[in-house]
Amino acid sequence: MYVECQFLKTASAPFNRNHHPFWRGSNMERWALPLAVFLCISAAATAATDGSFQFKETFDITGAEDHFKTSPDGQVWFLYLDKKAGCGFQTKNQYRFGWFSMKLKLVGGDSAGIVTAYYMASDAGPERDELDFEFLGNRTGQPYTIQTNVYKSGVGGREMRHSLWFDPTEDFHTYSILWNSHHIVFFVDRVPVRTYKNDDKPNDFFPNTKPMTVFSSIWNADDWATRGGLEKTDWKNAPFMSSYKDFSADACQWEDPYPACVSTTTQNWWDQYEAWSLSETQQEDSGWVGRNLVIYDYCTDSERYPTPPVECGL
Repeated sequence: MYVECQFLKTASAPFNRNHHPFWRGSNMERWALPLAVFLCISAAATAATDGSFQFKETFDITGAEDHFKTSPDGQVWFLYLDKKAGCGFQTKNQYRFGWFSMKLKLVGGDSAGIVTAYYMASDAGPERDELDFEFLGNRTGQPYTIQTNVYKSGVGGREMRHSLWFDPTEDFHTYSILWNSHHIVFFVDRVPVRTYKNDDKPNDFFPNTKPMTVFSSIWNADDWATRGGLEKTDWKNAPFMSSYKDFSADACQWEDPYPACVSTTTQNWWDQYEAWSLSETQQEDSGWVGRNLVIYDYCTDSERYPTPPVECGL
């Protein structure tokens, strides 16, 4: 078991003092209040952050391999995009349920039309399940938009868009997904920005049967990504670069022909009672995000969905 303890300081966002993301304790420090948070994480993880991570043991490169580079110590990974090609990487393993986390630093400057993606998918087919973090670039000086989406059996259309309370191009920030049979929670620096609930009945909206691979990529989407496609990619600024490090997966690894995670258990913290719902402090965080950072929510788009989707009422 890998154990990491570190002293964190910040003054710009609400963070929880948690042993893991579902620590339930006293009220959180408030927005804009300087924090000095002692955070100790103990988890059985795919990757450690002690300088021993071996990229090739965990990931395969996708796309143009000459558009992938690492730092001299191999602990930071860079994906490049130019007019000829882009690049990405994916985990060698598949997982069903768990906690997935990675630190990203996004494309700086004029990034209009560029999408940096960090997501999970069962496959590339039309019936795939998928959980998306997509970071939509913008013109210089304009804020990034973060888009999340959920696919079940090839059906998506469940987008939410948020602004962020920091500049994601200046430093690394942590983006995480909690996935169990009760809900899917998207976290930014351990703040829950979106919770997608299951109703614990057979349904066509909650992805919970197919194992998924974790992917990262950078690609051009100037037909829709920035202002609905009005802002096009300025290729004079290429190559565009996104940076990644500190991937971890505290999750159930899918191993055929007899995967341990074919059914849920309460063996792991992410599948225990406390992880089935947000804690009181996380609900406060989530409420703050909802009041201040939501740009678009498909659940409130009555023109697109005159009858709200079933999951929106959970």
